[in-house]
Amino acid sequence: MLGNGLSSSPSNTPEPYNGSRFPQVTACDNVRVQHRLVTEKFGIEKLPLVTGWSMGALQTFHWGALYPDMVERIAPFCGSAKCSRHNFVFLEGVKAALTADAAFANGWYKEKPAKGLRAMARVYAGWGFSQAFYRERLDLERLGYSSLEDFLVAFWEGFFLPKDANNLLTMLWTWQNGDISDNDIYNGDFKKALGAIKAKAYVMPGQTDLYFPPEDSQFEVANMLNAKYLPVPSIWGHFAGGPGTNPDDVKFLDNALKELLRS
Repeated sequence: MLGNGLSSSPSNTPEPYNGSRFPQVTACDNVRVQHRLVTEKFGIEKLPLVTGWSMGALQTFHWGALYPDMVERIAPFCGSAKCSRHNFVFLEGVKAALTADAAFANGWYKEKPAKGLRAMARVYAGWGFSQAFYRERLDLERLGYSSLEDFLVAFWEGFFLPKDANNLLTMLWTWQNGDISDNDIYNGDFKKALGAIKAKAYVMPGQTDLYFPPEDSQFEVANMLNAKYLPVPSIWGHFAGGPGTNPDDVKFLDNALKELLRS
């Protein structure tokens, strides 16, 4: 994924397009580059399955809409085909927390804006897991943290502090501008883009996901040709799809993927 610090990103691009000068990239840009890699380098003509969590789910929807004759199955989980207005607003709060740190210096920081990264982490903490997750004290009972503050510091701040701020903002922009219809094929017609997906689809929202509520997935499935609505029955919020966080959710997702691949 462009901007993630491993692929081309603000943190590793040579001047003058490094840092805050790094170009804005869309999920469509990402998937078109991936398509070139898959077809031109590896010579693959058919994909039995495209799947992904969160922004990976956004890319999964793009694969289905941009290359309907190539993709046989898709399984986006805990994600959406378009960033909702509410999701956009949530991300504005995240962005404001990070960039309010004076050390951020409009993206030309000499040292990482640690205060902003810590603030960003604490904004995310209220969204990544559900109300029921906190009510049931799963941060303590299942994840083993000693207190709520320990969870906020060790899990959330520990997740964001090692990351480059400009990389995070690049990916945040990509997320905010995610829309499978925002391209020269569908010209903003979201229902047309959903209806163009030929792949057999399992659309799997987290039942308590605060980023991507199940209602959005129901709308997507209602406008797709061959899609099944399959919510993940979990109180782990967005992290129901988080890689390896909760074994019960992993088992549910694995079984769904196996069933989809057998079909």
